[in-house]
Amino acid sequence: MVTFELCFFAAVFMNRLFILIFCFPLFLFAQEQRLRNELTTDPNERLQTNKEVNVEGEKPPITDYLIISQKRDTTYLDTTLTMAKDFKFNYLRRDDFELMPFHNVGQPYNQLGKSFDLELLSPRLGARARHQNYYEINDVMDYYVPTPLSDLFFKTAVNQGQQLEALFTSNLSPQFNFSISYKGVRSAGDYVNTLTSSGNFKFTSNYTSKNKRYRLRLHTTFQDHLNEENGGIEAVSLQGFIDNDENFDNRGRIEPNLIDAESILDGRRFYIDHDYELIGNKDSTSYYSGRIYNKAYYEDKFYEFNQSTADEAFLGEAFISSSLRDKTNLEEGMIEAGVSYDHYILGYFKAGVARHKYNYGYDRVINQDNGTITNRLIGELYQFKAQFKKRIGSFDVKANGGVNFAGDLDGQFINGQASYDFKDMSLTAALAISSRAPDFNYILHQSDYVNYNWQNSFNNTEKQELRIDLDSKKYLNAEVTFTTIQNHVYFAQNLITDTNNEVTGYTATPLQTSDDITYFKVKLNKDITFLKYFGWDNTVMYQNVTQSNDIINVPDLTARTTLYYKNRLFKNALLLQTGITAKYFTEYYMDGYDPVLGEFYSQNTDELGGFPLIDIFVNAKVRQTRIFFKLEHANRIFSSNTDYFSAPRNPYRDFTIRFGLVWNFFL
Repeated sequence: MVTFELCFFAAVFMNRLFILIFCFPLFLFAQEQRLRNELTTDPNERLQTNKEVNVEGEKPPITDYLIISQKRDTTYLDTTLTMAKDFKFNYLRRDDFELMPFHNVGQPYNQLGKSFDLELLSPRLGARARHQNYYEINDVMDYYVPTPLSDLFFKTAVNQGQQLEALFTSNLSPQFNFSISYKGVRSAGDYVNTLTSSGNFKFTSNYTSKNKRYRLRLHTTFQDHLNEENGGIEAVSLQGFIDNDENFDNRGRIEPNLIDAESILDGRRFYIDHDYELIGNKDSTSYYSGRIYNKAYYEDKFYEFNQSTADEAFLGEAFISSSLRDKTNLEEGMIEAGVSYDHYILGYFKAGVARHKYNYGYDRVINQDNGTITNRLIGELYQFKAQFKKRIGSFDVKANGGVNFAGDLDGQFINGQASYDFKDMSLTAALAISSRAPDFNYILHQSDYVNYNWQNSFNNTEKQELRIDLDSKKYLNAEVTFTTIQNHVYFAQNLITDTNNEVTGYTATPLQTSDDITYFKVKLNKDITFLKYFGWDNTVMYQNVTQSNDIINVPDLTARTTLYYKNRLFKNALLLQTGITAKYFTEYYMDGYDPVLGEFYSQNTDELGGFPLIDIFVNAKVRQTRIFFKLEHANRIFSSNTDYFSAPRNPYRDFTIRFGLVWNFFL
């Protein structure tokens, strides 16, 4: 298990580690970023120009430190101190407005708002509640920097522990860039059996030949996430907690449902994407480029639930009484090849064929009275994928799609969008249609607990979504989403009862509904500045679900408001930002969390929410260092109410003092 201390090892031996990796032959290939639509010149030319014109000792502009997504969208390093940065200063390093964290850092996040995958052709492993800090392919960024750059993130944890993330990236030449990073978290938590420990290692590289015809990008990730699982507070202690009984003020004395269980999500991935230009003309008046491309990846991951002694009262009947171990493994690989053509009049076209293989399952076969549960789902898919982009008049039009045209599973998707820039706003409309098989753990699952063994044959889930985005600094930011779903697959609550018909435990069962579901979401955001030094940032989200049964449960209203003061002090040497943030969501049937599956499940017995979360913060920036100090859930000091939960039986954290920093080094 990779531990938090390896962060320091990675920082000390980073140079030696890079030399070893650099010797690997694949890293000698080439990669180029197509940035013609985002930048006026090629990044290589920008970097070379900076070297030629910069005065010795003068730092290049921050806009030359580029961050490039897998879709080749390009931004630059942002070292400002804004409310957006405060909202992202968390375990996930992204705004968690639509999420409700558990009490400890590294635990799952419940969903206050829903979003649906619409660009997948094949099932995933499952254990989605444990994947929120797992780097998928699209989460991996490439870099292009005129000087070596380091990004250091530190934040205190809950009770004992720390969170640290370190990234180093450099261009050894205008053609070659690499980055290496490690994110480590270890947090003890306030409750019994809630320790978390995780590690995310990532290496990326991109290279382009001097004639810019051949380009390559690749990355490698190794990730492991360990959580002790306590199943929440047991029934008697739960009532004492809600009643604010002083005997339970010491959270470490509260009795949990599970005292010896833990779960592990572990994965490794190798990814490569390269192409070669067969024809091309770089003339600004008649630009065109024709390329052949190839991409491939291999990923091996597993989710494992371990428990020393079976707890049949809480999780139901077990096959064995001790040393329980449920390990679900997925190996998958994909290789894709195709062509792309970019023409100054016709637009950008890309099409390719892929072969996707998967091997999901277990190392045993289970024989039950009602049938046999197999051990493996092994198959392959042959896929066709295509993209199109073009500026038509004042509109930017994009479309992409894919289909499984042969193999063991059906699936297809098509997405299209058009955007238009007005004087003070940008408007985007998008339409998406998707059909995909459910994740593998809905289809096949084995466990030492009897209730967690099944083999199902579900239909594809169908989704259609219309989305409209409005982006305007002058007016407001708005997001409107309307989604319809058919054959929705979900986990439903399954109650465990004793001989007196008293509820003693909760498990999850996979189900598929034949009823149509419609989901509507409106999200608005506006940051207002007044009296020169004051600001007021507001985000509000309204949701409505039309369904025959309460399957997709979300709060009707979620809101966050921040009143803050921002000013430069000490002869502009320090930028201060301080204020108060309040977040609130209405009561609803909040999803429950199942540790055996690592999944959230739908339930209709406990209505939770309707409580405020108030944070007081003091942030500062000194040169390229942003410092964050926060009193989390500060209203807990003045309130005797303890009816605050992240999921049924799982309380949100008490009043906590957290601090940390983000520090950028430019060498």
